[in-house]
Amino acid sequence: MHLLGLDIGSSSVKLAVIDGATGERVASATYPPQEMRIDAPQSGWAEQSPEAWWDAIRQGCAQMWAEKPALKDTIGAIGISYQMHGLVAVDAQGDVLRPSIIWCDSRAVATGEKAFDALGSDWCMKHLLNSPGNFTAAKLRWVQENEPEVYSKIHKILLPGDYVAYKLTGEFTTTASGLSEGVFWDFAEGKAADKLLEHWHIDPSLLATQVPNLGIQGELSEAAANELGIKPGAKLAFRSGDQVANAMSLNVLEPGDVATTAGTSGVVYAVTDKNIADPDQRINTFLHVNKGDAPAHKGLLACINGAGRMNSWLRGLLSAGGDLSYPALNELAEAIEPGSDGLRVFPFGNGAERVMRNKLLSAQMDGLDLNRHSAQHVARATQEGVAYAMNLGFELIKGLGAETRVVRAGHSNMFLSPIFSSAFVNLTQAPLELYQTDTAEGVARAAAWGCDYYSSRADVFRTLTRKAVIEPDAALQSRYQELYGQWRAAVDRRLAEAN
Repeated sequence: MHLLGLDIGSSSVKLAVIDGATGERVASATYPPQEMRIDAPQSGWAEQSPEAWWDAIRQGCAQMWAEKPALKDTIGAIGISYQMHGLVAVDAQGDVLRPSIIWCDSRAVATGEKAFDALGSDWCMKHLLNSPGNFTAAKLRWVQENEPEVYSKIHKILLPGDYVAYKLTGEFTTTASGLSEGVFWDFAEGKAADKLLEHWHIDPSLLATQVPNLGIQGELSEAAANELGIKPGAKLAFRSGDQVANAMSLNVLEPGDVATTAGTSGVVYAVTDKNIADPDQRINTFLHVNKGDAPAHKGLLACINGAGRMNSWLRGLLSAGGDLSYPALNELAEAIEPGSDGLRVFPFGNGAERVMRNKLLSAQMDGLDLNRHSAQHVARATQEGVAYAMNLGFELIKGLGAETRVVRAGHSNMFLSPIFSSAFVNLTQAPLELYQTDTAEGVARAAAWGCDYYSSRADVFRTLTRKAVIEPDAALQSRYQELYGQWRAAVDRRLAEAN
């Protein structure tokens, strides 16, 4: 049996096929070849077409079957990873009523803050482990208040992965983990947050039917199978938001395990068995992966919206119509010493930043000297700025009392850069394990566990390959701690001004 993994990002959809018997990747695709369109009808807004995600899946499958036609008849299980916190509204026929309001959209910040004040900090921190913030529930309330004609037609609201699951199975379903990431979940009562729904006059029937995030969720319909060019009946057996899925891919499942990634956004995600809430609302808590009746662990998530997005912006700027590769960008950075000769970058230009208390802070450069600084300095300062921002999240998580015993990442995105990886390790002062995997591959393996093709966790991760371990360096550790102190002081000044 072969296993299909789908990673629905905001930049592209990545697909991977795993041979269940060997655990090896046998096919992969990414679509579209250029970054997927994100529309911004107003400043601070971010929307995407859910139909474009489905089309990308279709196109990616077509690419893989063109290269490996025999695989399309052997797909037995499917796993989904998806961009978190998005809102997809559909009518009773499953037709999308408006573009998806995606994770980096900031329009519902004030909506969430108003509900937090009305419901009270004590109740929100005990029951939601979060502020309603700028998450899916608040985005739905925004639609209710600002687009009543759309809201009146909604049959179900879905997260991006729930929409893909609907397209695969024809059924409207969601997961408890998904509801928690949308801040629809009451941790104290272990069910949907009725009090929040009542406060916002949201009919609970708009929520889809709950299925396990790791277990049988449905079967591939004949209609979807025809569109994807594979046989019907494959089991949909894993689904989670991208950061939960990334942790699953890296075998980050126990308290003290930490997963990190630096793609479009930069994330530090720590697993805990405690109901931990951040009273400052800078770290968010969601339900983690669990199998069957296993304890429901939680994940503490620190997100930097502008991480890889800052680096890709710089790449585009320096390309000037050409095609400057990321390895070439890394080579520019390597020519400069740590600290970038006094140039500092603040990568906060991709929507409201949760670690900055949901403030819309622009990306900035500080200390730029036109007579001294070059593109090489800017390249280095950008990677260091992202590492500083992610270390801020790491510090906040540790400050809440979470263990951080082991840190793991995929050898991909910004962790392909020795400069960035070194800065991250010497800032967090924690060894970093890098693995040759990605989320599409990881959720394919998880689906095999979810449908019991793999009988144990050991089976899932028997072919997970550790590529490198990066240890802190005493001299660099001292230097980066000094630089981080200066960067953090400047950030705190900016935050005080924003308040």
